[in-house]
Amino acid sequence: QVQLVESGGGLAQAGGSLRLSCAASGLTFSIYDMGWFRRAPGKEREFVGGISWSGTSTSYSDSAKGRFTISRDNAKNAVYLQMNSLKPEDTAVYYCAARSRDQVHYDLWGQGTQVTVSS
Repeated sequence: QVQLVESGGGLAQAGGSLRLSCAASGLTFSIYDMGWFRRAPGKEREFVGGISWSGTSTSYSDSAKGRFTISRDNAKNAVYLQMNSLKPEDTAVYYCAARSRDQVHYDLWGQGTQVTVSS
C-alpha cells in the first residue's frame, strides 16, 4: 500500500533552519508530483510548495518563497523541504502529499510532522 512518511520536524528558533523529509513507498514515485502542505492551529491547511515528477519545476506559496526549497531524489523515493529563516508563524503540522502527474489534486497524504518555531 502507498505510504508517505514525513520526518525531520521539531523545535527551532526563529531565524533557524529545519529540513523535512518524506519517504514514499508503494507507488511509482517518479511519476508523481509531490507537494508540501501545512496546517497551523486553528487554520485551514495551506499549500507550501510543490515539485514536478521530474524535479524540473517547483512552485511556492508567497510565504515560503525565498525561504523554503523543495527538492526530490527519485532514486531514493524521497522529497525534501529545506526551511530557512524560520518564523514563529511557520509553526504548523507539515504534510507531504502526492498526485499522479496527470491529476490536478493531491490525493495521497502523509500523517504529518510537527514544526514549532519559537521567538
